[in-house]
Amino acid sequence: MSVFSRRALKSLGLAAGLLCLAASGVIARPAPATYAPVGPETSVPFGWIDFCQRYASECREGDGGAREIEWTDAARRRIEKINAWVNRNIDPVSDRDHWGVVDEWDYPTDGKGDCEDYALLKRRMLIEDGFPSGALLLTVVKDEHGDGHSILTVRTDRGDYVLDNLTGGVKPWSSAPYRFVKRQSQASPNVWVSIGAPTSAPMYVSK
Repeated sequence: MSVFSRRALKSLGLAAGLLCLAASGVIARPAPATYAPVGPETSVPFGWIDFCQRYASECREGDGGAREIEWTDAARRRIEKINAWVNRNIDPVSDRDHWGVVDEWDYPTDGKGDCEDYALLKRRMLIEDGFPSGALLLTVVKDEHGDGHSILTVRTDRGDYVLDNLTGGVKPWSSAPYRFVKRQSQASPNVWVSIGAPTSAPMYVSK
């Protein structure tokens, strides 16, 4: 078990949380999805670059393994449980209030965080649950006000689904109320690609 796993189990009570969630049932099966139209390489968010300075092992190149998740009922249930548990057990707080800076990407080991912290924890927990890192892609979007937001895209053999701390559930990417900007490449977490028509990237993500 990794150092992060031990810390997460101790500080966040993952085992108890998952047992409670399993006992209460899971969300209804998500609607069918499509694949987001990815484009050329684009700029890497500074928050990810800074995160990698502190968590180098989390930012290693892909191992050439699977880059899609087989969307079975069992896989879906595991993803829904982790997504719901993180959304329920992490308290939302802005980076300015939490760390005194505008944008800080980190694991919410104290039980508090903003959008990218939720996404990072979900990604880490899903990887430790056996899902391929190449199918778990941090994604930057703009909300209806043009503000930056971060979610996690799950690439499956049935399309792209998103895990979001604001809307809950596991939904097709196309049903999310956002303008998609960019996300990690499936080949490398340190390469980011544009999504859809070109648009300016937000300066930071904060929800």
